[in-house]
Amino acid sequence: MNILVTGANGQLGNEMRIISKETDDNYTFTDVVEVEGVETAILDITDAEAVKGMVKEKGIRCIVNCAAYTNVDKAESDEALCRKLNADAPKILAEAMKEVNGLLVQISTDYVFGGDPYNTPCREDQKGTPTGAYGKTKLEGEQNIEAVGCDYVIIRTAWLYSEYGKNFVKTMLNLTATKPKLTVVFDQAGTPTYAYDLAVAIKTVLEDYEKENPTDGYSKRGIYHFSNEGVCSWFDFTKKIAELAGNTACDIEPCHSNEFPSPVKRPAYSVLDKTKIKETFGLKVPYWTDSLKVCMKNMNVLKQ
Repeated sequence: MNILVTGANGQLGNEMRIISKETDDNYTFTDVVEVEGVETAILDITDAEAVKGMVKEKGIRCIVNCAAYTNVDKAESDEALCRKLNADAPKILAEAMKEVNGLLVQISTDYVFGGDPYNTPCREDQKGTPTGAYGKTKLEGEQNIEAVGCDYVIIRTAWLYSEYGKNFVKTMLNLTATKPKLTVVFDQAGTPTYAYDLAVAIKTVLEDYEKENPTDGYSKRGIYHFSNEGVCSWFDFTKKIAELAGNTACDIEPCHSNEFPSPVKRPAYSVLDKTKIKETFGLKVPYWTDSLKVCMKNMNVLKQ
């Protein structure tokens, strides 16, 4: 198949580059900026004509949308751009896939939840209750894709990290190595997700779609949840990062979320129920600490 990946220079996009080498499919990696030494086609996903032109030129059958506006705090003061990237662009991509009877794989977020208190893992059919512009626009993006009516697989994920770009793991590796003391919130629970594991899940979806080769609608289209297995707080996550890196000199203490004022109320419990994606696609999902070790080993920072 001919597959288009947007946001190819981000965390997940870079993992998709690695995954693509394990397949016979033809990938086109796009972003809005070039990175030296990395082959990238320039594409503005908010430009409908540009998107449809590239789909036609490359004979694209599937789009994997890894592009998004992800600065949660800044989104509150920049909601127009946030909506353009997170809600309007997915609609454009969906329309492009509908025209060629193709598949859109859209990456969404646990931030579509959070307004209601939860203490059990969130299911796909649970009502979205976003608390800020980021979650609200990502939920609008999901709804826009559904309204277009193309074949789609929307994958909500959470707490994404990788060897690439800026992320929580890299930040905490630096802070626990250089600070004598650190306070990290313990009253937000979720599950870290290694971007490579998510890329493997996407690859599984693409292979299933190619095998089914639908002419009248993909039988497995819908919304799915994916993160690594297990549950932890940001405090627990940090403790494990420091332990694996051998950063034992830093005193890491738990604190409450309100000690770090933010324009956005983050979900207090956003653990995702992965039963549907595991049963539908036969996925075995790694435990979060196992994947963290793999990532840190790849970064050459694993000591334990």
